[in-house]
Amino acid sequence: MDLQELTIHDRRVVYRTAGSGPVLLLIHGMAGSSTTWKHVMPALSRDFTVVAPDLLGHGRSDKEPGDYSLGAFASMLRDLLVAIGHERATVVGQSLGGGVAMQLAYQHPQHCERLVLVGSGGLGREVNPILRLLTFPGADSLLRIASAAPVRSAVLGISSLFGRAGMQPAPATDELWRSYESLADSATRKAFLRTLRAVIDPTGQAVSAENRLHLAADMPTLIVWGDSDPIIPVSHAYSAHEGIAGSRLEIVEGVGHYPHCEAPERFVEVLTDFIESTIPAQITISQEHVLRSSEN
Repeated sequence: MDLQELTIHDRRVVYRTAGSGPVLLLIHGMAGSSTTWKHVMPALSRDFTVVAPDLLGHGRSDKEPGDYSLGAFASMLRDLLVAIGHERATVVGQSLGGGVAMQLAYQHPQHCERLVLVGSGGLGREVNPILRLLTFPGADSLLRIASAAPVRSAVLGISSLFGRAGMQPAPATDELWRSYESLADSATRKAFLRTLRAVIDPTGQAVSAENRLHLAADMPTLIVWGDSDPIIPVSHAYSAHEGIAGSRLEIVEGVGHYPHCEAPERFVEVLTDFIESTIPAQITISQEHVLRSSEN
């Protein structure tokens, strides 16, 4: 997986790319990075051109103060695709990335061939209480203490004990550890909180695509969810499936918030079949498109 970077509107954006063929844009979740796709990129790159960016404020991309809304992320990804010569892509978003993917499909449908939502945010109010807690004042101090070197060392020590006992960390645990570890960096922590508060408030998810789900009926849509997701409940998957006419639903048993990490072979199989068995959408923004959105 080649690690590359470019500057978009004076901000450095880092992304991984591999393969050739139809383009897949893989969008990670909050406090994550393009590394989250390492379990599936090698297999996907055999048939597709895979592009996995670090969203601004995440991974190795720039983390200056600024707009960390879904709309800003969507515009950045549109610009990234165009800058590297990809006019259209199947857009795959996990968690926060699902919300960004839906926003990209809504704002710039001409760049989106298909939509894939993986444990996606933006489909209902419910979310893990810890994320709601972190929207309160003082969360920065709490995170600074929780991610300080002595605390991280203690957590790592406990993990090592389990390792010596023959209990290896699960893929989901690895993802959570990477997210937690990244918050030790002050700029990353501040960007995380800006991103979090753009989509979540003390009562739950504050941004919803529920009143625009009907628009996705014009675009092939796949919904993938773990039936044991502790972050965003699987009930959101069923509701979204009902709201998007013609969508496909894949519930992965025994899997949590990271189906692409916890069941990578199944994820690749389902995603590949979806792409090969659907015709890419060719949507342009029109008056009818906008009015239909405002009437629902």
